Amino acid sequence: MRILISADMEGATGVTWTDDVVPGTEQWQRFRRLFTGDVNAVVRGLHAGGASDVLVNEAHSSQRNLLLEDLDDRARLLTGRHKPLSMMQGIDSGVDGVVFLGYHAGAGADGVLSHTYLENQITGVWLDEVPASEGRLNAALAAEHGVPVLLVSGDDRTCEDAADYAPGAQLVAVKECVSRYAAICLPPSRTAEMLSAAARASMDRAVRAPGAAAAHRIEVEFDASHLAQAAAVVPTVEQTGVRRVGFDAASMTEAMKAFKVVTAIAAGAVQGKYG
Repeated sequence: MRILISADMEGATGVTWTDDVVPGTEQWQRFRRLFTGDVNAVVRGLHAGGASDVLVNEAHSSQRNLLLEDLDDRARLLTGRHKPLSMMQGIDSGVDGVVFLGYHAGAGADGVLSHTYLENQITGVWLDEVPASEGRLNAALAAEHGVPVLLVSGDDRTCEDAADYAPGAQLVAVKECVSRYAAICLPPSRTAEMLSAAARASMDRAVRAPGAAAAHRIEVEFDASHLAQAAAVVPTVEQTGVRRVGFDAASMTEAMKAFKVVTAIAAGAVQGKYG
């Protein structure tokens, strides 16, 4: 049984504000340890449930956050940026299940550090007319490869979202959202137990099915008109509103690659304090 962990950081144990997840800050150095601890707890549970190989794909920011020297030695770590499938690199490698660890609510939704790809320039994303978090987008990509989502961890709002897009997955709320920058947090000793137990139980669903590609449409709304104008330069991307763009793709894989381009161009169009 081969399992992929897509490891984001905003939904990790104890994380509540910007400095906790921005590379280079003192707080980030502290939370790298807690983040790695969450991953190790899941790796332990997956192996206890029968996993023979666990690949951990770093999915946050620089994608160089986890501490390799502290990682469970039964895991392998995919670290670094510029991966074709970004957060989901490895989903096409024959894995039997995927874990969304440390995930968060989507742009425009209530939740600790909620966003979708860009931290604050995107106010909403829709997949086939349904509001879409990173989790929903990534679950659709996993489904295209026949890979079930086994477990989702993050705050309580993240788990509510995941109950809809991955109804059979184990859900672990490591904190309760109070606001975008505040949460009621559980200590790592407790979240480790919860994550390990859920990971072990999730292995009952680790069965890869035949995949199938299908057409999808993604729409993105920004907080400023010039970002939509910049993104609309991409072939196949049309500006559908003052701050909104949309595009169609023949598969979820192609849709996510296009989405990655759209967000990169929009990020490059942000100018100082005025955005």
